[in-house]
Amino acid sequence: MSVLPPGTAPVKAEYLISIDPLAPPDDDAAEGSGGQSSRSGRDANGRDQEGWTGPGKKKRSREDKKARQGQNKNRHFQKVRDELDICFKIAAGAVCEFGADCKFNHDLQPYLAAKPPDLRMPSVAELLDGSESTLTICPVFQEFGECRYGFKCRYLSAHLQKTHSGDENGSLSLIVDEGRKAHAAISAKEVNYVGAETQKLLRTKKYPFPITDAYIRELQEADKKEQETDAERKRLKEVEANGNPAPVADEAQQINGHVAVIQQRTATDALLAPQADADIPDVPMRFTEKKRLDWKGKTYLAPLTTVGNLPFRRLCVSYGADITCGEMGLATSFLSGSKEEWSLVRRHPSERTFGVQIAGSKPHTLVPTAEVLARECGSQGGIDFVDINCGCPIDLVFKTGSGSALLDAPAKLGKAIIGMNKALGEIPVTIKLRTGVKDGKNTAEKLMTRAVGGEKGWGVGCISLHGRTRQQRYTRLADWDYIKQCVDAVRAREADEDLPPVPIFGNGDCFSSQEYHSAVERYGVDGVMAGRGALIKPWIFTEIKERREWDISSRERLDGIRKLAEFGLTHFGSDTSGVNTTRRYLCEALSFQYRYVPIGLLEVLPGKINDRAPRFRGRDELENLLASPNSADWVKISEMFLGPAPEAFVFVPKHKSNSYESQG
Repeated sequence: MSVLPPGTAPVKAEYLISIDPLAPPDDDAAEGSGGQSSRSGRDANGRDQEGWTGPGKKKRSREDKKARQGQNKNRHFQKVRDELDICFKIAAGAVCEFGADCKFNHDLQPYLAAKPPDLRMPSVAELLDGSESTLTICPVFQEFGECRYGFKCRYLSAHLQKTHSGDENGSLSLIVDEGRKAHAAISAKEVNYVGAETQKLLRTKKYPFPITDAYIRELQEADKKEQETDAERKRLKEVEANGNPAPVADEAQQINGHVAVIQQRTATDALLAPQADADIPDVPMRFTEKKRLDWKGKTYLAPLTTVGNLPFRRLCVSYGADITCGEMGLATSFLSGSKEEWSLVRRHPSERTFGVQIAGSKPHTLVPTAEVLARECGSQGGIDFVDINCGCPIDLVFKTGSGSALLDAPAKLGKAIIGMNKALGEIPVTIKLRTGVKDGKNTAEKLMTRAVGGEKGWGVGCISLHGRTRQQRYTRLADWDYIKQCVDAVRAREADEDLPPVPIFGNGDCFSSQEYHSAVERYGVDGVMAGRGALIKPWIFTEIKERREWDISSRERLDGIRKLAEFGLTHFGSDTSGVNTTRRYLCEALSFQYRYVPIGLLEVLPGKINDRAPRFRGRDELENLLASPNSADWVKISEMFLGPAPEAFVFVPKHKSNSYESQG
């Protein structure tokens, strides 16, 4: 057995290049995009990765080391377009209603003459076995029976036919497969399209919020009564302090009675009761009438920023993910009609249970966002739950009072959950928490026991708990013992009040089937939410479902990458812009997947997510390429399926060390 430093992945001796572990990935600064240097041991200038140069082993300068560490902030990705563009309607074979007044080109022949050659989407077998096929496949046409990008499609020959109509070259037309098109309308069409008209109403603040308005009035009235009561208490204390006689019996009785009502029924609890106010548009749904989430034993892909887009979620579903949740969206951006924010709620039909995650700091933004989601997406069955982010640790979110800042604001959180429950109807509200904000001050247990149902609870449908504080970020292992303590506390309250059990998912460091099932058995959770584990190895869901550790081959991994490219093209588009958006997000995914150490190379199973990889060689050249931490190699992998990257395309990795070339 190899003698490796503690915390190093136990790679077998025959695959080791060096026992020195690489720098750990910076999951704090770059959300796991990787902080490792080249496994070859040298950078572009021939300097040793540990900070020493050439034969003389001179120490790398402090400025040089600093320049190669940390996060590439303010990354910008320019859109890549055709040099000679064309009207989208003409490209799709339709008639442009603007005619000669259209600002885009309508002349098809010059556009096609200037257009780059078609791309191909080769199979993995063709790539690796050296076989070639002249057949061009358009993923959009394959899935939908027609390509909405028409003549702009970079895989155009897959759905183009030439008809001889007397002229020299004949005329070109786009192929439509009616049978496949009809089937795709049911099985492949994305849902939750929130149109431009709705976005405009939101931007101009003309969108109606009857449920929210009524709820905010209730909050204001409750706050006003509480302020009046506090003022009366203060007056009575001043009267007594000045030695004046107590108020007459009727007045004292009235005041004490009012205080007693406030003590017995707080403003938050009062809002749980059904209201008969004529201003409320509908009778609010009680917690017992909410749709129950039967999630015990199901696999759950965590909401993930940047990489957790629809194509990646589809990939995870193909590997066995049961529950998926969209990327975190900001409530304020939803309410301002942001096109980018509303694109986050899109759902593919393959996502069997799908939710939307929102971040906000107060009921005044969270409740109206929930109302829009219910009205625009709930009626078409596009949303199964809405999750409140109470765990995001980044400063940009925390300093606005959102994310993990809500852990220290239980009153605001409770009011937001209650109001969202009213606005969402039967759609449940779920929450994702961290254990607390600061080390040594865990607060999740109190929040969780208040959050579950009952007349005095907030009425959440599911709780997921990440076993770290905001302050810890990823610097320590997840505290699963505390997760169990929280689960036990919730179950005790449910038993005392005869409440239906709410599913509870743990989160943190799960990287194998063995760890998953051990956590469920030892800590009493209903399941484990997969975050970083799914980013590094999306096939973790297959491992969990089949209760095995999968020594996935490099060919099988490349097949998953090809799937992700296909899913990206069908979502982002098969035109020049869509191809390069797909390339960008494919590279983002590879910035996590390169961190996977094949378990066939390990002496001890299962692999651990926080083990640092030593420099190793794979079992074949493809395995070496997939393990490269160099962002240029990620672009190279993307070119296998998306064609050569244009000169205008530049992928800037999240972490600076991934920007340097590998040597040797």
